[in-house]
Amino acid sequence: MIKVTGYAAKHSYSRLKKYEFEREEAKGHEVEIDVLYCGVCHSDIHQVKNEWSNTVYPCVPGHEIVGRVTRVGPAVRNHQVGDLVGVGCMIDSCGKCEACQHGDQNYCMSPNSWLATYNGPMQPKSKVGENIYGRDNTFGGYSNMLVVKEDFVLKIPPQLKPEVAAPILCAGVTTYSPMKHWGVKAGDKVGVIGMGGLGHMAAKVARALGAEVTLFTTTREKIDEAAKLGFKAVLESDKAAMGAIEGEFDFMLSTIPEKHDLNPFVNMLKRNAVLTVVGALEPMAGLDNMQMAFKRRSVAGSLIGNIAETQEVLDLCAQHDIGPEIEIIRIQDINDAYKKVENGDVRFRYVIDMASLKEEMAE
Repeated sequence: MIKVTGYAAKHSYSRLKKYEFEREEAKGHEVEIDVLYCGVCHSDIHQVKNEWSNTVYPCVPGHEIVGRVTRVGPAVRNHQVGDLVGVGCMIDSCGKCEACQHGDQNYCMSPNSWLATYNGPMQPKSKVGENIYGRDNTFGGYSNMLVVKEDFVLKIPPQLKPEVAAPILCAGVTTYSPMKHWGVKAGDKVGVIGMGGLGHMAAKVARALGAEVTLFTTTREKIDEAAKLGFKAVLESDKAAMGAIEGEFDFMLSTIPEKHDLNPFVNMLKRNAVLTVVGALEPMAGLDNMQMAFKRRSVAGSLIGNIAETQEVLDLCAQHDIGPEIEIIRIQDINDAYKKVENGDVRFRYVIDMASLKEEMAE
């Protein structure tokens, strides 16, 4: 067994604190990874606070992980010691169901669904009470090392800075996957609702695919921020501006991480176009089906992305020299960082330098 140090929450109302636990050594097709950077996702906050009513405590968050391989199991073929690699939201799936056979591990149809990088299986117990993974909990990247099956380990292109690559493993693929699925292409008009960690990344990915991008925001300050990044933005409260672009978009992506009204944006879609929600996992406000039916518009959902798509978006970002706007923090400041994320005070993604944890371990 390997002694590991991380930061964990032990209750929905507790702060993240130093936590020591153990991981099994790499065997078979597994690799051991020294964690260098870990992004801070809004999902981490939802999970720590049990806002989805499924948190398993203690909770060690982190699913935007970049590190170096330090040891490989005897059957590993795709990675070697010294490789710069990434781990996203998943570390296993059944590999046998129709979804997994199609390469969509993120829609695994096994009794437990896929195994998350932290907080264990998506469905801890099936209808008959079995757990195919044999684990009720998993601990994520707010820790000094991981052990992961090689099939769920991504290669970080050398053109990407490791700290910039980290949020691409969740924010990047979560926005890329629906664009790929619904066929966003050069010349399309894409609307991105919300301009936070997901939204600004979605805009960059869509532009890399050749689309013309418009951002929608509720705050006037973000109009200027969008302009600095080279994007046009519209204030949602500006009825004249909103009305002038009704029916113009081939695809829209909502990245707002909480319940919100989609109806004003359904009107923005062309005939046969799709609005996909990636930011919120709770019930949404009701939709006006007349606005949908008369132009055969659709509202859909999408969940993270599969392993192949994650590698694709990493390579796309490297090719186009794009990545999230980040701010590096120490892990000792994680609780304050959570408050700033919730208050919208971060522009746009926090990334933890895990050297700060190793310094604390050495004290």
